Amino acid sequence: FTEMLNNVIDHSESKSVFIRISYSYTEVEIRIIDKGVGIFRKIKNYLNLENDLHAVLELSKGKLTTDPESHTGEGIFFTSRVFDNFQLSSKDIIFVHFPDGKDYAAEIKSSNGNNNPGTTVIMRIIPKSKMKLQSIFDKFASDDGNYGFSRTIVPVFLAQYGEENLISRSQAKRLLTRFDLFKEVILNFRGVNVIGQAFADEVFRVFVNKNPKIRLTYSNANDQVEKMILRAKGHSVNK
Repeated sequence: FTEMLNNVIDHSESKSVFIRISYSYTEVEIRIIDKGVGIFRKIKNYLNLENDLHAVLELSKGKLTTDPESHTGEGIFFTSRVFDNFQLSSKDIIFVHFPDGKDYAAEIKSSNGNNNPGTTVIMRIIPKSKMKLQSIFDKFASDDGNYGFSRTIVPVFLAQYGEENLISRSQAKRLLTRFDLFKEVILNFRGVNVIGQAFADEVFRVFVNKNPKIRLTYSNANDQVEKMILRAKGHSVNK
């Protein structure tokens, strides 16, 4: 909670903030709403990204801050994993994270958009939640005894815009941005039905050859996606 509130104070440029805490037998909900520049727009401008949706992808990787002298960029990443449901929305974009990794989402809201030009954060946790902070930190630490934030899990479908499939090298390079900040990157292909040869080659051959110290693995790939990955990695694929 305090991490997200500090983000409003340090980054949002908002003159006010609204906080609401509600609870019931089933969950505790915390809402923080500001009227600042909007988190996705600020990230987009800071990194000179293509659009606000690209900012969602970068935010999901972790280690992202617009003020590196004062912040590590780990606050939102780990806060989102402490709660049973975590939502960030700004204008027409919403980013939702569930701790089981099954559902990241970035989607356009209603045609009327969000009346709030700033950022809304919604955090929910059940009273009997089994979340343990240390286990979350351990999950994203490398196995070499270094307890720093050195491993990340990236939801690949966030690299898709609209109905497009991931087929090109330019899309792959969009995905690969800032991977050099980590020792290990796990690509979660849940929600990705198809990838092209050029995309797979750029990720699993070109990037791997150029970055031998970064361990790149994947999960939740369907048969078609895995065939393209194995082909790019030079493995034979049985038909």
